[in-house]
Amino acid sequence: MKQIAFWAGEIEVNESYFGTKRVKGLRGRVERGKTIFFGMLKRDGKVYTQVVRYCSVAELLPKIEDKISKESVIYTDSFKTYDCLVDYGYKQHYRTKHSEEFADGGTI
Repeated sequence: MKQIAFWAGEIEVNESYFGTKRVKGLRGRVERGKTIFFGMLKRDGKVYTQVVRYCSVAELLPKIEDKISKESVIYTDSFKTYDCLVDYGYKQHYRTKHSEEFADGGTI
């Protein structure tokens, strides 16, 4: 039986790679030997983190759906995996494009 999502409000979702030093010729997500952490933060509330194998829709979306109600406001970076959130019923999804800005000094 699927657990009912228990987080509502403003939620930040992100992934991060930790591990070995850079391998010459490889950059970013393609580097080998990295551990991937996925996390969600309810503003002024709970934090959820988990080590994941991949940052795919198939791996991350079930974790998001398990924790976050559809009425929530979700903030992510512009990583393509999060593009599907609106298609799955999350109508309030805002993205920060890190190549242009880190944060807007306000909500995002």
